[in-house]
Amino acid sequence: MEDPTQPPESLIPDFKYERVLNQDQAGRRIILHGEIQSKPAILILERGPFPSSPAYLSNLPRTLSQLQNLGANDIYFWYLASSHSRASGSNGGSHEGESQDLKINLIYPCTAQHIKKYSSQGVRLVHETAAIYMEKIRPYMESKRSEGRLNWVYNIIEGQTEVEDVIFRTPLGESTDEEGFLLLPDLNWDRKTMSTMHLMCLVERRDIWSLRDLRKKHVKWLRDMREHLLDSAVKCYGEKGLERDQLKLYVHYQPTYYHFHIHIVHVALEAGVTQATGKAIGLESIIETLEHMAGDEESGMEALEMCYTIGEASELWTEIFQPLKTENGTSSR
Repeated sequence: MEDPTQPPESLIPDFKYERVLNQDQAGRRIILHGEIQSKPAILILERGPFPSSPAYLSNLPRTLSQLQNLGANDIYFWYLASSHSRASGSNGGSHEGESQDLKINLIYPCTAQHIKKYSSQGVRLVHETAAIYMEKIRPYMESKRSEGRLNWVYNIIEGQTEVEDVIFRTPLGESTDEEGFLLLPDLNWDRKTMSTMHLMCLVERRDIWSLRDLRKKHVKWLRDMREHLLDSAVKCYGEKGLERDQLKLYVHYQPTYYHFHIHIVHVALEAGVTQATGKAIGLESIIETLEHMAGDEESGMEALEMCYTIGEASELWTEIFQPLKTENGTSSR
């Protein structure tokens, strides 16, 4: 946020709608592109099916009531709000939490890459060989990391933001062998509904960009981390009935950002695109793959062929896999 004195709640009413980027999850989530103070922004709202008329969407941000900021980090903001009009709805009080029926994410200022990511687009299944990874994908990852897109991650790791949200962390900078990590709620969770619980683990070390950097020597670290994550989640939410066998741990490939992180979700969470085959890989499967992999302790995931899905608007498709398809006559080989 450029003006640190500006309350996050003041941003949403200033959002000026331009167009719909996408509507998904059976109509329960809608993603809008617009601007705030002449800068581009993406507004993500979730609820029952949204009307799609331009007149309704243009007026929607200004009709929200009981707007509550849950957090802000770099260009990312998240809120709870009521979809009921200020004029017709409650003004708050003891029933505020019950009537806040929207979970809102705001990206401001957003980039062209954000717009591509959230726009409706075709999907392709690609095969990433070890050679393609080393020659094409690894340099692509490095270029994205150098653009400053991980500032919000480093803010959390360094204890500059979201400190009050951390559920568990190893003592900052005190863990041996770069084994430090922390656990906190994912920004996509409303922090109330246990069946949709979504937590995020961020590792302190910066040399592991994705699961491709994991090696046999990391197996013990991954196993120990898994136990800490399960124990910490149950300790925090056990009073709400959460048990260890109600939790799934997985890693995305390709991930949204290139700093190794693990998703921890309730087994009842709707298995949408983010948990689908071609996107999510179970942490236990990764550990087993590494443990039974041939070779010494430096052998790792970079040697495997990975099969996953990407959007046609993504740079991975337009700059890497589509040219490879044209050149070789297949999607990746």
